[in-house]
Amino acid sequence: MRHIRNVGLVLAACLGAAPAATAATGTAATTPANSPTGLGRYYDQHLSWGGCAKSPDDTMGRDLDKAGVQCADVTVPLDYSKPRGRTITVAISRLKATDTRHRIGSMLLNNGGPGNGAVQSPPEFHGWMKKTGPRYDIVGFDPRFVGRSTPLDCGWNVGTTLFSAGLGRAGFERQVDLHKGLAAKCRATDADVLPHVSTRNTARDMDVIRGALGERKISYFGYSYGTYLGTVYTQMFPGRTDRVVLDGAIDPREFGPRLLAESVGENERALAAWATWAAGRNDAYGLGRTRAQVLATVDRVIKKSARGPLTVGTAPDAFRLDDSQVPFVLLAGLDSDTDASRASLGEQLSVLNKAAAGQPTTLSPQFTGLLRLATTGEQSAMGSAQTAVICGDAAAPRDPEVYWRTIERSRAAYPRFGALNNNIGPCAFWDRPRERPTRVEHDAKALIVSATGDPRTPHKGAVALHGLLASSKLITVKGANRHAVYGLYENACVDNQVNRYLATGKLPAGDRTCSQQTG
Repeated sequence: MRHIRNVGLVLAACLGAAPAATAATGTAATTPANSPTGLGRYYDQHLSWGGCAKSPDDTMGRDLDKAGVQCADVTVPLDYSKPRGRTITVAISRLKATDTRHRIGSMLLNNGGPGNGAVQSPPEFHGWMKKTGPRYDIVGFDPRFVGRSTPLDCGWNVGTTLFSAGLGRAGFERQVDLHKGLAAKCRATDADVLPHVSTRNTARDMDVIRGALGERKISYFGYSYGTYLGTVYTQMFPGRTDRVVLDGAIDPREFGPRLLAESVGENERALAAWATWAAGRNDAYGLGRTRAQVLATVDRVIKKSARGPLTVGTAPDAFRLDDSQVPFVLLAGLDSDTDASRASLGEQLSVLNKAAAGQPTTLSPQFTGLLRLATTGEQSAMGSAQTAVICGDAAAPRDPEVYWRTIERSRAAYPRFGALNNNIGPCAFWDRPRERPTRVEHDAKALIVSATGDPRTPHKGAVALHGLLASSKLITVKGANRHAVYGLYENACVDNQVNRYLATGKLPAGDRTCSQQTG
């Protein structure tokens, strides 16, 4: 997952408010020679570019309009094996190159998740790219069934499936019932589209976007899950990419319903590092004066929530959290080791610690948003789409006992996250995927970025992907507990090397290492 701030974005349907000029039509060369009969009309479609704001209260759309971004809908088949059948739309946005004399081409963005859109992202990327930004058409898109792209919403009463199994068997049984119910809800509401929600189909959509933009090759920037999507695209459409950056990279052989288990050790280590930081600020947070004391406070809060839900906040924003939800708060707060991120988690744990002592608490807007995600259906669409992609890509074990045994084995080494990272999920009750996972069989030039302490997509995954793509180069941020680096972490070493590659198309001569320090 990307930074939690991106989870709560309001994603509305995108219909250009005012038609504008029509884009250049893709030539026959933009349609892959091996495409199924009937796909040519998608690759060669005209895009009607217009404003991004759909209504007066569409804040994101208005901001894009002010930044000079235009929006359009790309028509794609629901089922690529039946191109003359039902169609859906994929929303895209474009900030056009202003340095047309030195224009490089189009760059497609993906913000990970899965379930996060990128229609909103071109202006931000343009700023991060500095002098190189004006040389690209920067294109954001919301993947199929996400945000403005024919959205999927199963009508859940939660916005995430990232819960802990808790401290005992009874908690695990409640989780089995919860996830079985979530899967059944999706099957009841969206059975007709679920078989077509997958990374491979999103990659097919990306290639249609490339063709509709009139590009023979397209550049790509993906964060987190977006690194897996980008890898899949290079394998399904070899030779169709120009410059590729994969930040927070995933080993494609590990992607699937149990991917989170790969980062359980990183989560525990990141929490320990945060505890050391918090111990030095006991006067502010009151969690303990040593790492051991802070971790003991965390464990005490979890145990207290297991005996009875903690009540935090005040009406109308009052929430009850048990031992399935408190570890999720920890997980959400560990995506970065900046002081700002660590302070946010410190404030949240301070609230939980007071609640465990029976004291009244006040919630920050950020904490309120996080708890709404975990305990209400406000972000049901995001959680539904994320889960549908993961379950649609790879099968999960069906027997709940497989998960329970793994959880029990993990408790000693991973006392706070073993029961979360190894927990059962909706995929255990999902229909089997229609396609096999993508195998890496083609080399691709790519710049891979990773931090050694990444708590979401472990650094070992980036190293593995680097090994699979012989022509790739790896930038490692040493000593950082950070997920998603470029632009977001303000690390000049990383940002400058990425921008140099995007400007020249030349990968570094060798792998590079950057220090944790910014600037």
